[in-house]
Parts: sequence; structure tokens; C-alpha cells
Amino acid sequence: MKKLIVTGLAATLLAALTACGGSDSASSTLRVGTLSDAPPNIFLKDGTYTGFDNELLKDIAAKQNLKLEFAATDFSGLLGQVASGRYDIASSAIAQTEERKKTVDFSAAYDFETMSIQAKQGTPVTDEKGLAGKRVAVIQATVGDHWLTSTVPTAQAVRFPDYAAALTALKTGAVDAYILDQSIAEKNVTDNPDAKLVVVKSFVSDVPHGFAVKKGNAELLGKINEGLKKSIADGTWLKLHQQFLPTVPVPEEFRPGQ
Repeated sequence: MKKLIVTGLAATLLAALTACGGSDSASSTLRVGTLSDAPPNIFLKDGTYTGFDNELLKDIAAKQNLKLEFAATDFSGLLGQVASGRYDIASSAIAQTEERKKTVDFSAAYDFETMSIQAKQGTPVTDEKGLAGKRVAVIQATVGDHWLTSTVPTAQAVRFPDYAAALTALKTGAVDAYILDQSIAEKNVTDNPDAKLVVVKSFVSDVPHGFAVKKGNAELLGKINEGLKKSIADGTWLKLHQQFLPTVPVPEEFRPGQ
């Protein structure tokens, strides 16, 4: 009888631990928050999350024996969802600003922010000065949002939760211009020939991109950084960059052997 009671208690405890995520299989898969509509960095294609950032993270994970599960969300809520534990990693060309570092921890830099002013053909906007008094689309809480409000305070920032909505606003004339990553702006031109979009001006910043994790998760951060070093060293980083971001300059520190 005692054996039966002990065995029953053990089974109950094991079931409880499994339900709470105590099993190895439950804890081995890392949840990655990303976007579905921001090519070429992060996007969904044929049911698979891909793009430069996501493919780089997949390679890092393979090198470090990590399992990933991707899910899409709005950029404005992404870092908060990492901080709360909903996602283990954020992959979304995230610029490492001092304000964001208060919410999450970042990996080593894996790229740098290159921004563009996008508009439609025939626009009077030729640079940032031309944005004064104009309705300008930005993705809420991004570097583009901060850049516009700090550089051209007289512009009317029209904030969107995702890239698709902002692009639609530009195409329909609801806004006069759009501030976003250079690579995404260039792809907008290629993918929407009838919209007659142009990249008015691009500018490289010294703001690094990084994968974000919950504050204090030094173990995961270490694995990501070690995998990133390997991806750079064996040329995978450069190969992916040439595949997804062929027109964006390659910083020397990301070339093999540097």
C-alpha cells in the first residue's frame, strides 16, 4: 500500500512539473518574437519566418544547439513582451538605444541602422528639411520615430503599428513621406512599381542592431553572442547579408577574419 501511495505521489509530482514547463522538451524551445511584414530583414514567406535577421538567428541557434519557435507581433509591443517573458528573444532589426536598454538586454551588434526618407515620385521633399509641416509615417517606437521627432519637430509624425499599414498610407497619399530602414525602403520600390515610390535620401547611423532578451538572462545572451562570432567567422553573416541586403554597406567588423 505504501509503495502504491509513493508511486502515485511521484507520478502526480512529475505531471505537475511537466505542466509547469519543468520537462526538458518544454524548456528547450525558445520563443522568438518577430515581424511578418518587414522584408528583407524580417518577414513571413510561404509560412516560414525568414529575412536577414531571422536567418542569422537560425544559424546562430544551429551552431549553439538551440531550438527556435517564431511568432509575429507588433513592433511597438515587442520589447515589452520580451521583458514580460512572453518571448525569449526579439528579432526585428532592433536598434540598441539607451532607452530600450532599460527594458531588455541586447546581444552584441550584428548590423547598424541605415535609415531612409521615402516618398512618391514628384514629391517636393528632397531631404529632412522638406519634411517640415508634412505628414510623415513612422513605425511607432522605432529609431525612425525618434529621429523624426528630434530632427524635424515641426513635422507631423503619423505613427503606425506595422510596416504594411505605413506603406499603404504612403501609397494612398494619406502621408507625404515615410521614415524607415533603407533596405525595406528599397524593397518597397521594387515590389510596388505602380506606386511610383522613391528613396529621397538615406543616411547611416552608428546605432547597432541586436537581438533582445529578458534582462538578466546572461546564459542565453552568451550563447547568442558566441553563435554570432561563429557566423561571422565562417562567412555565414556575409553570405546572408549579400542575399538579403546587397545594397547596404558591410562594416569591416562583420567580414570573416576581422
